[in-house]
Parts: sequence; C-alpha cells; structure tokens
Amino acid sequence: MIVIEDNFEKHFMKSTYIALGSFDGLHLGHMSLVNKTIKLAKNNGAKSMVFTFKNHPLSTINPDLAPKILMDTECKVNVLRNAGLDIINMANFNREFMKIHPEDFVIHLLNNYRAKGIIVGFNYRFGYKNLGDVSLLKKMSKNYKFSLSIIDSVKYKGQVVSSSIIRTLISDEGDMKKVNKLLTRPFAIQGKVIHGKHLGRKLGFPTINLNYDKKFVIPKGGVYYTIVQLDNGIFKGITNVGYNPTTCDNKLSIETHILNFNEDAYGKNAKVHFIERIRDELKFNSLSELANQLKKDKLYASKKKLQINFKN
Repeated sequence: MIVIEDNFEKHFMKSTYIALGSFDGLHLGHMSLVNKTIKLAKNNGAKSMVFTFKNHPLSTINPDLAPKILMDTECKVNVLRNAGLDIINMANFNREFMKIHPEDFVIHLLNNYRAKGIIVGFNYRFGYKNLGDVSLLKKMSKNYKFSLSIIDSVKYKGQVVSSSIIRTLISDEGDMKKVNKLLTRPFAIQGKVIHGKHLGRKLGFPTINLNYDKKFVIPKGGVYYTIVQLDNGIFKGITNVGYNPTTCDNKLSIETHILNFNEDAYGKNAKVHFIERIRDELKFNSLSELANQLKKDKLYASKKKLQINFKN
C-alpha cells in the first residue's frame, strides 16, 4: 500500500475508486466503505484509495471542539494495508484547504486522482463550511460521469455505529467488550514508559507508567484486563486508569502491572490493548487492603486467554 500526504498536488496515471471520510477508529461502518471501495476498484481495473485527513478538521476550524482521537496514524495504516487497500492519502486540513468549495473538491478528485468512482457514507458532508452533501454528489456524478456509491449506516444491536458513540463508550462507560466489537480490534493506547512513584513495586506489583498523548480518548477510570506489547513480546496485564485514590494522587495516570514480566522497561515504547473492564477504581483503608485486591485482579487476569487480533 502507498501512503501519501497530498493536498491536490499529485496527478495519478491510473484511475481510482475513492472512499471519503474521517475514518477515525476504522470501525464496522468505516470498513464497509473501505471494503466496497476495494471491491469496486478490483472489478474495474483501478486502484482503491482512501482520502482522509492527517489532522481532524476541527483542530484547524475550532480546536476547542475537536474530538479526542480513537486511533493513531500507524494503526490506521496497518489496518488499511491488511484490508488490501492500494493507496491512503492523509491530506493536511489547513486554512487553505478549508476554503475549497464542495464542487471544486470533487473536481480535484476527478482531475488529480482520476477518480472513476466515489464511495461515501449516507451522512457525508464536505467542502467549505460543510456545504457539500450526498445530494450534491448525486448531481455531480451525473454531470461528470463518475459512479457514486452511498453506504447506509451499519448497526450493532439496533444502534448506528459511529466514532462519537465509540468515544462515549470508552470515556464514559469503559465498555471495552462492546467497543472492541464495533472496532473489530481492541482499543489501544501507546506511549513511552516513564517513572512513577514506584508504589506498585513496594506492594509486590511493579507497574509501567505510560506517557500517553492527551489528544487520544482515555478509558473511564477503573481497572482493566489488558494485553501489552513490549519489546516484541505480548503479555497479559492489569491496567489502572485514574488518580489512585488510596494514595491521593491528583494526576491522571495509566499504569499497568504486566504478568510474568520483570525486566526494565523505562524509556521503551509500550502499547496497551484494553480488553475488559474489571472494576471501578476504589479507595482502600490501607495499602495491605490494596495489595489484597491487586492479588484478586491478577488472579482474574491470569485465567484469561492471551489472544489478540493484530491484523485488523
């Protein structure tokens, strides 16, 4: 798969079918667009392409309203590569791009990328002040002779799948089982391992503290069963998200006790996959009570399967 960052400067030699959207999280709904695009391109001797943005448009238009992110660029690229996509264009949404009128945006797709077909979701909007919509695309597809595929919403147990709903499930409910079904893969956070208070080590439960990026969605406070990628190894983990009420910390931390791991991880990159929420974060009367609860959490995690889908 080819990865480009192009604001309509390149000109393709081969025709394309292009899926348009934000694609944050690449959930079930997004993947229905992607899979449709790949199929159409193969059937018509063209290249399949996703046109999206490296940054969320609201980060330029109104940063205060920009949503937290579900997926980093590396993961997005890997998922699309494994799906069989040919090209991903991660354009830079800047002040200049923001001024492109909807009709001009479509004409750029046709002229620069030789688009034979465009694939969008039922509620897709685009162009200056989001004035472009599916109705405009229908008119332009007739005038400019390109195929248009409009994909209906994908539902899970009667609920429309969307990035905003998934963000709520993560941050407000911590329902990782449902989240991971909607994403088709475990939600993950990655970052450098940094020094903490070393309290876990004193209790017999050493932890790694993650220097997470605050632009990403953070799961609701509590204790989770997780799977950790570290040093090319895969381990079971118990991850606490919160403020450690027993020791009265005032800074949110993400710290993980990795089962059967005793090596120095400081400065290394770790990826924590959230599989299941075990319990709320609790305030204990003593450190010994906390240690006893951690033993129960560890026993629970030890009985879980070390199983994860890295291809999606």
